[in-house]
Amino acid sequence: MLLIWNRPGFVEGLSEEERNAIFGEVDVIMKELTESGELVGGEALAHPSQTRTVRPQAGGVEITDGPFVESKEQFAGYLMVDCETPQRAAEIAANWPDVRHGFGALEIRALMHQAGAEM
Repeated sequence: MLLIWNRPGFVEGLSEEERNAIFGEVDVIMKELTESGELVGGEALAHPSQTRTVRPQAGGVEITDGPFVESKEQFAGYLMVDCETPQRAAEIAANWPDVRHGFGALEIRALMHQAGAEM
């Protein structure tokens, strides 16, 4: 899984031409991953202001607005890819526009198998 982290609202600071170019780059990558059979799925997430966080609290739970952690970058979406090697996943992540243009980072996380042997 490639977890996409970026600055919320960074797109609004771009010109229409810049936005179209970045979204065009994403379209190219998604097409390539689809054609190679590596794309399993993925989605963008709503703005962090729409987040609710649920935490344990004495006697119950606490539900608060906003993300769990205050940080410059927030979890913005994910890609599920089926790659032969971790290096291939890193190659895909390195080509993602958020990384190449300095808007964010991608975190690569393997999925646990049902046996949970990765723990």
